[in-house]
Amino acid sequence: MERAVNTSPPEPTSPLAIPDYRKFWLARFAAVIATNGMVVILGYQLYDVARSAYGMSIAAASFQLGLLGLAQFVPILLLTPIAGVVADRFDRRYVAGLSMSVDMGIALTLALVTASGLRSLPVLFALAALHGAVRIFQGPALSAIAPNIVPAALIPRAIALNSIAWQAGGVIGPATFGFLFGSNPSMPYWTSVGLLALAASRILAIRTLPPPPPEARKSHPLRQIVGGFQFVWNDRFLLGCITLDLFAVILGGATALLPVFARDILHVGPEGLGQMRAAPAFGAAAVALWLSFRPLQHNVGVKMLLAVAAYGAATLAFGLSNMFLLSLGFLALLGASDMVSVFIRSSLIQLNTPDDMRGRVSATSGLAVSASNELGELQSGIAASLLGATGAVMFGGAAAIVVTGLWAWLFPEIRRARTFAPQYRQREAER
Repeated sequence: MERAVNTSPPEPTSPLAIPDYRKFWLARFAAVIATNGMVVILGYQLYDVARSAYGMSIAAASFQLGLLGLAQFVPILLLTPIAGVVADRFDRRYVAGLSMSVDMGIALTLALVTASGLRSLPVLFALAALHGAVRIFQGPALSAIAPNIVPAALIPRAIALNSIAWQAGGVIGPATFGFLFGSNPSMPYWTSVGLLALAASRILAIRTLPPPPPEARKSHPLRQIVGGFQFVWNDRFLLGCITLDLFAVILGGATALLPVFARDILHVGPEGLGQMRAAPAFGAAAVALWLSFRPLQHNVGVKMLLAVAAYGAATLAFGLSNMFLLSLGFLALLGASDMVSVFIRSSLIQLNTPDDMRGRVSATSGLAVSASNELGELQSGIAASLLGATGAVMFGGAAAIVVTGLWAWLFPEIRRARTFAPQYRQREAER
């Protein structure tokens, strides 16, 4: 009697063996290059316009960078909970693809405004706010797509590969756009138009995703929003991880002041600014590549605390440096340290969240990340107007170290975390 032949395809051993994941990865990579590059050029343009066209002092123009962060944070605060519900109620491919298409229109507008010489602070603030609002809907939808197309066992590797796309795009976007801006100020935005078109087409080419459960549409949107926040609030481990990153980056963020360092401290211009914005992403990409082969598995809580403390120390060292190459090195260390924290936090969220809540929980985490970035810019701008750019960065780095120690005491669950396993909390509760 002949044996039955097993014709089922073998289980993939890497996310890259999955065609839909390759489309997803390319879309994420292209979108990150476009959006990160636009953010860098927007910041430099605004600071340069404030200094040259409006005759502002360094302190006053630095404060404008803080207001730029606030302009992007307000729509994030208002729309992020809605974006999470949208990602859980509708096809996540269409949500991400539509947001990329709208962002493409914003990039086109910035290209035309820059080429025609119509730059002004109100115009740049308005377009920056719109850019921030569009990215809100893109983030939760993209974060929730990956678990739908990758087996659970490969999610940690997928997160590492996602981080490579994010960080490599963070290297290529700022560095390339800085040089493009130096040659033609509108060229970075034209490049973003093409990249966002590519990203939207790849996301929409992914096969149909599993539909949301019927109860997702029956439940009231406000109740769904509250449910997402409650899930995070009731999980002290996740709450501690998210808020640690929130406060450490709010206080220790140095990237908002990089235009000041590029123009008036290190004197390296937009080309140097691109390299400085790319340096943290370069360090993070190197760590993400390592983690894609050797993902963290043990003592994840302690490692995250050490990584955030190292982030603060690198920020402090950057503030003390007055040599361009040394500054680039400290920025790379800053990014490498931050990548460890991002990897741990992202893995915990994906592996400990039900699929029907992933959009909302990802939005809650994204709100904390965005708040840390945008409010960090506001804090940096205010601190720079009072202490100077160098003093503000040094203060922020020291404060991030203090926050790490405080969170290690307030959230002992973080110190005790051994693995990413969802059963971790149950075992701790049984002790």
